Amino acid sequence: MTDRRTRKRRTMFEREAELTTVDEALDQLTGPGPDADGALLAFSGPAGLGKTTLLAEVRRRAHARACTVLAARGGEQEQSQPFHVARQLIQPQLAGTTDEELRAALGSWYSIVGPALGLCAAEQGAPPDPQGLRDGLDWVLTHLIVQRAPVTLVLDDAHWADPESLSWLAAFAPRAEHLPLLLVVAYRPDELPAHAEAFRTLPGRAGHRPLALAPLTAEAVSTLVRESVGDHADDAFCREAWAVTTGNPFEAVELAVKVRDKGLAPVEASAPLLRDLAAAQRGSGLVARLHSLGPSTVRFAWACAVLGTDIPRELAARVAGLGTEEAVDATGRLRDARILSAAVEAAAEAAAAAAAGPGGRDEAGLEFVHPLIATAIYRAIPDALRVALHGKAAAAVLDAGLGPSAAARHLLETHPENDPWVVRTLREAAGENLRAGAPEAARRQLARALREPPDFDERAAVLYELGCASLLTEPANTVNHLRAALAEPFEDQTLRQDIVIRLAQVLSHSDRLAEASESLAREIPHAQDVRARLRLQSEQFMWDAFNAAETDSPARSRRLTKLADRLTGRDLTERYVIGLRAWDACLRGEPVDVVLHHAGRVLETGFSWAYADRGFEVPVLVAMVHMYADRPDRAEELFEAGTAEFERQGWRGAHLSFAYSLRAYIRYRRGRLVEAEELARAGLRLAERVGRRTPVHWYAIAILVTTLLARGRVDEAWELAREHEYGEPFPSAVVFPDSQTVYAELLLARGQAKAAAAELEAVGRRLTPRGIQNPSWCPWRLLLARAVSAEDPARARELAADAVRRARAFGAASGIGQALRVAAEVASPQDRPALLEEAVEVLSASPAGYELALALAVLGAERGDAELLRRAAVAARECGADGLAGTATAALLALGGALPCGSAADAGPLPAL
Repeated sequence: MTDRRTRKRRTMFEREAELTTVDEALDQLTGPGPDADGALLAFSGPAGLGKTTLLAEVRRRAHARACTVLAARGGEQEQSQPFHVARQLIQPQLAGTTDEELRAALGSWYSIVGPALGLCAAEQGAPPDPQGLRDGLDWVLTHLIVQRAPVTLVLDDAHWADPESLSWLAAFAPRAEHLPLLLVVAYRPDELPAHAEAFRTLPGRAGHRPLALAPLTAEAVSTLVRESVGDHADDAFCREAWAVTTGNPFEAVELAVKVRDKGLAPVEASAPLLRDLAAAQRGSGLVARLHSLGPSTVRFAWACAVLGTDIPRELAARVAGLGTEEAVDATGRLRDARILSAAVEAAAEAAAAAAAGPGGRDEAGLEFVHPLIATAIYRAIPDALRVALHGKAAAAVLDAGLGPSAAARHLLETHPENDPWVVRTLREAAGENLRAGAPEAARRQLARALREPPDFDERAAVLYELGCASLLTEPANTVNHLRAALAEPFEDQTLRQDIVIRLAQVLSHSDRLAEASESLAREIPHAQDVRARLRLQSEQFMWDAFNAAETDSPARSRRLTKLADRLTGRDLTERYVIGLRAWDACLRGEPVDVVLHHAGRVLETGFSWAYADRGFEVPVLVAMVHMYADRPDRAEELFEAGTAEFERQGWRGAHLSFAYSLRAYIRYRRGRLVEAEELARAGLRLAERVGRRTPVHWYAIAILVTTLLARGRVDEAWELAREHEYGEPFPSAVVFPDSQTVYAELLLARGQAKAAAAELEAVGRRLTPRGIQNPSWCPWRLLLARAVSAEDPARARELAADAVRRARAFGAASGIGQALRVAAEVASPQDRPALLEEAVEVLSASPAGYELALALAVLGAERGDAELLRRAAVAARECGADGLAGTATAALLALGGALPCGSAADAGPLPAL
């Protein structure tokens, strides 16, 4: 928004305290040296108390101190237009740049934030998620602030800001104190909408209370009146002016102007006339005054009220049905009546702002003198006529080239009339907003399109698009929309397949995996095209693989094996099926060579993690099988590429959380525990944005708890689990590492062996019927062996031996070594040394650094071998396993050994075992 300064500096009454606070904040912002810092100021008060005038003075003082000023204003009619406020703040700063310059300035954020800010068209493909878009806006604004510091950002009428901009700014505002930024907002506290709840608490969260503006005193109103009409205004007249305006600055100023314009003598005898004059400034009095200006002027004012703020005169004329000369005349009459500000004056203000710094505009539109006037006129328009004017406005803005999104906000105010043009425009607007990262705006537009209603053969498509738009915000309603779409009679089989796949996706993400599989199973027999049927089968195989309560897993594995083994990988669907085959083979403990063979088939050509019409689950699974198969370098390489794709797409919510958490798990398996903890905490921070007890949250907590246990911080892991309610009921989706198994390991670390055993028995009952037998994937048998060893040593040895057999069948050295170590722990004394020696030998050839350190420590303690304990202490220290390092060091010192120093690589080869 162009930063408009007042045409004539108006004297401000009784705002000394507020202006002192502003000056202190500006002093702090523009002060010399490293102590300069930003701040947040919030001014609140009912309509007319001078918030806009105060903010104009803030802008003037900021300009005087050589600040860059970013200004925006919420609009009552623009609340449904996403990123309306964000565009006002940022767009002018980048205006006039070429596309090449814009790409260079925004870097990787270009395609993410550009469409939201109206700087470029949205690219085809999956849109950014809301969190990714907010992160991008954060980056752009922070970049501008740093480049053009010091910066003052002023937001007026924040209660009317669009929800997308408001939620972004509310989250960004606390950063003001750590940037060269003074952020100033003004709002009416009683008019904050439901979507502004985060903003309502913003000032307190940033360390300040909102400064509530008070009405003017009788003395201030008296001074104001005398400045306008002359010092001869008597006290009784001035007191009455204060009484009829209740000290409202806007009403007092307007009343004083009316007294002067009418030539009313400011004496006590005239005081009774003030009440009627004041009434003419608001409500029915204002409306009556407007009607006195003539029908064409009334129509023009109504058109302006419908269009909102920054109104092009030509556009208002078209909506009002006036010619150019009539519009000019109407503008002049409305200016003289102090209803509109003249375009020529607004243009002069824009020029002045442009001269002061970046942000000027080529053209300036009309504005109402005060939002109270705009609201009164808008509400005075007869209902039927107001609806009609919004319809005309929609057509006018579309014809003016302002795009479907600008037209859609008007169509939302119209009544359904079975108009195909309305449906088409709303669908186009929704598509724009969805690709720009505003799914809630798209949802509103598509819901309105559905009420129009669309033609009979178009209804299913609209319901499908509505389901896509509401996926993130209203998953339950999304299911209803998609099921309703399937119930419609339509011939488009491609659309039907897309609906079924989307329905399965939202059901799965809502922890309803069995329903997801059933919806796909019902559709598969009716798919006429072979490739379409295969696509549906691949989706069913995927969601079945994630269903922890799947009842017929072995049969599904046999069908998957039969299907995948005959596919060549000629297209993406076939490669998805083969990827699922690789994952299934890993879970079932088939040999590593088989698992890697199938994974290699998938990766023969590029395998993106960000296909617009696919989930990212299968690419993640293909990467993870490399980790379980002791190929962590390849797993990390795939995750690095996938994470980069997520970031380029602006997927910085659940997608990026999964990527960070699972990369942490890879680092954990490699024994790089410090890095694992850092990544796991980053994944948890992102998961918290998505919500607790969601799949991504389960992953993040499980991996962080596992890592903390390996680092020896059992109490911290327990507190983390309690804080995040990690425990029963466990998710119905498969999580790796398995959530219940991790919880049992935590109980075992706390010495609660019986409770841990009960959980692990439940894990066995859940996984064994499904054929999930690989201890490298879920070591529940090994943990159960430890849990029952004290009371049932024979069973413990049997469980451990079974795990060793299965680990050998899989063939990953890390899994075999872990199984051998635990088998030694529960074995009879005479069998322990051989098992531990083999564990150390196998793990020395594996990437599992933490497991090797554990095995060395146990073997060193078993033998009383100071050299092995020294190596264990060094290896544990390098891994970040502080608890194990301390234990190994204590055992070493007890044997009279020297404190370990250096690295494992410095220690030379292991002694003969």
